[in-house]
Amino acid sequence: MTKKVLIVGSQGYLGSRLTGYLKEQGYSCTGIDTGFFKGGILTSPDVTHTVSKDARLLEKKDLEGFDALILLAGISNDPFGHMTSKQIYDPTRDYALSIAEMCKGMNIKFIYPSSCSVYGAAADGFLSEDSPTNPQTPYSINKLQVEEGLSKMADKVFTPISLRFGTVYGMSSRIRFDVVINMLCGLALTTNKIILNSNGQAWRPHLHIDDACESFRCCLDWEPDTDNLVTLNVGRNEDNFKIIDIAKIIHSNVKGSELTYLRVDKNSEENELIKDRKIQDGVDTRTYKVSFDKISKTLPGFKCNWSVEKGIVDLLDKLKSINLDNDMFNRREFYRLQQIEYLHQINKINDDLYWNS
Repeated sequence: MTKKVLIVGSQGYLGSRLTGYLKEQGYSCTGIDTGFFKGGILTSPDVTHTVSKDARLLEKKDLEGFDALILLAGISNDPFGHMTSKQIYDPTRDYALSIAEMCKGMNIKFIYPSSCSVYGAAADGFLSEDSPTNPQTPYSINKLQVEEGLSKMADKVFTPISLRFGTVYGMSSRIRFDVVINMLCGLALTTNKIILNSNGQAWRPHLHIDDACESFRCCLDWEPDTDNLVTLNVGRNEDNFKIIDIAKIIHSNVKGSELTYLRVDKNSEENELIKDRKIQDGVDTRTYKVSFDKISKTLPGFKCNWSVEKGIVDLLDKLKSINLDNDMFNRREFYRLQQIEYLHQINKINDDLYWNS
């Protein structure tokens, strides 16, 4: 029997790729999305039945008839403007756990995309799922809080799964250009510059978007034999890279490109594009290398098919094929905070990030 999957946050970067990926594998998918990024289309998106609704307003009737729910909805950057992290992330945590509670009561598998950023600033060596966490941002603190809530909820009949993704990159019909590999590839192709906003020495694991989708697919067909929250780092050991080394790979694949660092001029166009509040004096405090040994031994059928080198070449080829130019690359819909800030500034959404009627 075809499994019915509800994807909450289906019109974002990952959701737009995941719906088509799962349908290709024979799953029946329905999306729910508030529509903040619906218009940010780079290539033709998969056509999936999507209900226009805020994740905070989901009720049990919205979940009826589904075998599994994947919760992608949420703000994935720092707070903006006058809003505090508490205003943004407390509701995100609360609705994630509320939806999980509904899934538990309705016997629906619950899969949550967490992040390797929960490891934060770490010492040398590879970090496993059992290593101490040290989140450095409100976003990663929120991810950890949701995991803690899910852990309390888990029992013999409800086993939520938390997938700690590396930094996701790769092509999607609703791409994000505010994640490192996508951004640097876009910069290289449109400006012939690869601009780093730090010294590039921070370590980070990277995960191709199709491998992220594959991990979801494998989880849909898996029944873990445990009464605890299942936490898995998702990626390959070989895809832990320093940011400077990512930049060098892109540089070697874009003829004539220049590798440089962000100018001190705070009014520069590059500064506006790639500013990052987590960078202090050119040093990124978030640095961590992650072990992915557990997932290869634990999740049946899962294997990463993309190396960072292969994924970068593929992304560059696909961006070239659509003739990516400056106007396309700089569209605000491809930058999460820019789009949210814009909708707020023109009074389309209110201070609580609900659509104004």
